[in-house]
Amino acid sequence: MTAQDEALEVWIDQDLCTGDGICAQYAPEVFELDIDGLAYVKSADDELLQEKGATTPVPLPLLNDVRDSAKECPGDCIHVRRVADRVEVYGPDAE
Repeated sequence: MTAQDEALEVWIDQDLCTGDGICAQYAPEVFELDIDGLAYVKSADDELLQEKGATTPVPLPLLNDVRDSAKECPGDCIHVRRVADRVEVYGPDAE
């Protein structure tokens, strides 16, 4: 397994988002609440990604923060999956 095989991406299902903001507290580099009160992922250059199902890479140094965000999210709406095979590793659909 190379590091590339382990590359992860994260997305948020806004339909389930409660706007609690726990994700933005854990990993403000990755998540942000918008003016609609819902959380969104941000691109590597800090741009809010508002398209439905938009994904952003999980920076390795922030993996624990992103994982904790998915675990603590009251809406169970944060999905972290491997880029290579799109298998969810953290979040409501993880094995």
